[in-house]
Amino acid sequence: MIMENVNLNDRLNFPATLRNRDSIASVLRYYITDGAVFLEIASGSGEHGVFFQKLFPSIIWQTSDPETMHRKSITSWITHQGLSSKMPKPLDIDVEKRPWPIPHQLRSLIQGIVCINMIHISTWSCTTSLFEESKNYLRPNNFLMLYGPFFRKDTPTSDSNYSFDKSLKLQNPLWGIRHLERVNEIAVKNGFEQGKIIEMPSNNLSVIYLLN
Repeated sequence: MIMENVNLNDRLNFPATLRNRDSIASVLRYYITDGAVFLEIASGSGEHGVFFQKLFPSIIWQTSDPETMHRKSITSWITHQGLSSKMPKPLDIDVEKRPWPIPHQLRSLIQGIVCINMIHISTWSCTTSLFEESKNYLRPNNFLMLYGPFFRKDTPTSDSNYSFDKSLKLQNPLWGIRHLERVNEIAVKNGFEQGKIIEMPSNNLSVIYLLN
């Protein structure tokens, strides 16, 4: 797993990571199994990945991202944190380009897929692809975890989330905070059932989907 030609200046800093990584870890710890591989979709800077890998040393945290700049940052963070012998290099996964390029030796070890703050800054088709492809790498009772803001029927939406949704749509009209009920429909169509909904800081949710 040694990574060559790593530039430590490639590290990116996403402020949201520092704000939410502990609360996300408090959810993940209930689903961690020793020796398992956890695949992170849309890893961004890689700061979540190295944090979770150090916090849960008994597992392998496999990062991924479709952006070259992000993968360079992830690799740089892995090297900076001294995890090059533990963490695999990030995978070039675009959720809509299928099948995902996951090494054969990892496929049978994946017990969970984690997607943090992606579905509201991507098209709806990406959410659909996420569920359609995730089921191919998970076994019954394995999980797909989504983290981020959601609209929920019969649940008041914060002013900050309404404003955030408007700002997203100004950047791209196909972006925006998703309605949890619509996400659930896609999940059910692909053999998942909703496990838990965990209230998180800053009006976010962690939603656990278990494969039937």
